[in-house]
Amino acid sequence: MTETNGTPTPGAPLTGLRVLDLATLFAGPLAATMLGDFGAEVIKIEHPSKPDPSRGHGPSKNGVGLWWKLLGRNKRAITLNLSRPGGRATLLRLAATADVIIENFRPGTLEKWDLGWEELSAANPRLVLTRVTGFGQFGPYAHRPGFGTLAEAMSGFASITGEPDAPPTLPPFGLADSIAALATAYAVMTALAARDRTGEGQVVDMAIIEPILTVLGPQPLWYDQLGYVQERTGNRSANNAPRNTYRTADGTWVAVSTSAQSVAERVMRLVGRPELIDEPWFATGAGRAAHADVLDTAVGTWIAARTRTDVLAAFEKAEAAIAPVQDVRDVLTDPQYQALDTVTTVDDPELGPIRMQNVLFRLSATPGAIRWAGRPHGADTDTVLTELGLTPADLAALRTEGAL
Repeated sequence: MTETNGTPTPGAPLTGLRVLDLATLFAGPLAATMLGDFGAEVIKIEHPSKPDPSRGHGPSKNGVGLWWKLLGRNKRAITLNLSRPGGRATLLRLAATADVIIENFRPGTLEKWDLGWEELSAANPRLVLTRVTGFGQFGPYAHRPGFGTLAEAMSGFASITGEPDAPPTLPPFGLADSIAALATAYAVMTALAARDRTGEGQVVDMAIIEPILTVLGPQPLWYDQLGYVQERTGNRSANNAPRNTYRTADGTWVAVSTSAQSVAERVMRLVGRPELIDEPWFATGAGRAAHADVLDTAVGTWIAARTRTDVLAAFEKAEAAIAPVQDVRDVLTDPQYQALDTVTTVDDPELGPIRMQNVLFRLSATPGAIRWAGRPHGADTDTVLTELGLTPADLAALRTEGAL
C-alpha cells in the first residue's frame, strides 16, 4: 500500500484537501498524518530555528530522528516564523488556499500574532481551524502547559492502571495524544462535512484531556448513579474472569480474555475444570470476576505446564480467546500482521528502506498510502512558496527578515 514517488495517491478519498500542520508533539501532527495517509496534501510548517521536537525525540540513525520519519510522512516540510510580519502575511496567503489548519499553541498565541480565527476566516471563510491543546480554549486550566501525560493522570486512566497495592501507572508511550489524534482527525472530517452543507468553516476545539476520558467507558455514569469508583485491578477485570496474563512453561506470557460467557465455558473445559461452569456465580461476568482467584489458579496452572506453542494451539482448537504477549520483535514476524501488511516498508532517501506502521485502515475502493517518510526540516519551503506565487526576490526578502 506504499507509494514513494511523492505524488498523490490516485483516487485517494482526501485528494484535493489541503491541510496546514502548525502543531507539534504529538496529537495535532499525528491527526495531520492520518489525513495525509488518505490523500490530503499536508504542509508541515515549522519554525526556522526551532523544528518540531519530535525530530529529536527517541532514537536516531545517522543524526536522523526516526520518530519524525513516521510522524512526518506524507507531509511537505516548510519553515515559517509566524511572529514576523512576512511570516504572518505568508501564512494568510497559505490559509486562503487551505481547507484545514491544525495548531496546538497555547490559547491566545495565534491572536497575539494577529492570526486568530477572525483574521484566518477573513482570509478564507471555508477554513476549518483545528485547535488542539491540553485543556481546551477556555476554563481555569486553559493557559497551563498541557501534555498527554497530564491527561492520562487527570482523566482517571492512571488511577485504574497498575496493581492494587502499587502506585498509579502511566503508559510508556503517548496514549492520550494518540487517542486525541484519532478524535481530531474525526473532528476535522465532521467539520468538513458541515462545511459541505453550509459553505462555511468553523473552529474545532480539541482538549487532550477529553478523548481519553471518553474511551475509559462509563466511569462517570457509574459514580453518578451508584457512587462506584473503579479501582486498580492489575491485569484482571472487574467485569469478567478469567482475564489475565499467564506464564507458560517456556517462560513466555499469554493473555486470556473471556468477555463472552461461551468463551469462559470453553476455557474451563479446556483446562480441565468443567465443574466450575455449574457454580451459580459462573453465570455472570461480575460473578466470575468475584472468584478470579479460583479461575486464575485453574487457568494459570494449566498454562504453566505447557509451552506457549502448545497453549496457543490448544486454545485455538477450543475456540477460546488468547494471544501471545509480544514485543516489537514478535510483532514484525507475526503472520497476521504480515498478512495485513500492518508494518510496511517505505523507501527513504536518507535512510534507505525503513519499516513503519501502515495506514490505519483499509478501504476497498480508495485506499490510503504512504507516499514518503518524514522530510528534512524545511526541505520543501522554496517549492511550496513558489507554487503560492512568491518570487525568488520574495523568498530572499523573507529570509532576510528571518521569516523563513
